[in-house]
Amino acid sequence: MQTQISLAAPHRWATPEDASALARLVNFAGEGMPLYLWAKMGQESGESARQIGEQRAQRETGGFSYRNSVVRVEDNAVVAGLIGYALSTELDPDRFNGMPPMFVPLQELEDKVPGTWYVNVLATFEEHRGKGYGKELLAIAEQLAIGSGCTGLSLIVADANTGARRLYTRSGYGELATRPMVKEDWDGNGENWVLLRRSL
Repeated sequence: MQTQISLAAPHRWATPEDASALARLVNFAGEGMPLYLWAKMGQESGESARQIGEQRAQRETGGFSYRNSVVRVEDNAVVAGLIGYALSTELDPDRFNGMPPMFVPLQELEDKVPGTWYVNVLATFEEHRGKGYGKELLAIAEQLAIGSGCTGLSLIVADANTGARRLYTRSGYGELATRPMVKEDWDGNGENWVLLRRSL
């Protein structure tokens, strides 16, 4: 269960009404891979990639849920967001069954940091970048990690995302491991996923 802390404006916990913004932020943070996967899912259901992303954001459970999300708001609009949660210390032996191949290297990296608070998504809309919002949200992530009793924080970033990697390095995150990306027809930048960790 997500540890809830009190947040002050301009930050707040997300609501189901933030689903559209959350889906866009997840896609930005995922280098376009989420939209690619949602589009594949939509081929079976007949729904658009956007609809599927928004439905996933509105779920009550699962990693990508509004319940795990903190947003920064300006003029009543979401401009940045954080999605994260504590990783279990017990690995599900069936976790790879039916998993899309693109997710396997990401799961393999997550498996290396059980008990950490996982920063699944940290993203700012392009027109608001460079204002320090990412740093603010990382500070909130640290509060959530402490409140959850975690041993540290972890995240995964594309090796080509040099801007994000600079932010994480300055914030005390160090490289722990890498895995080659599985791309299929996704044209995202980079060749490897990089696992970063910060101790508390």
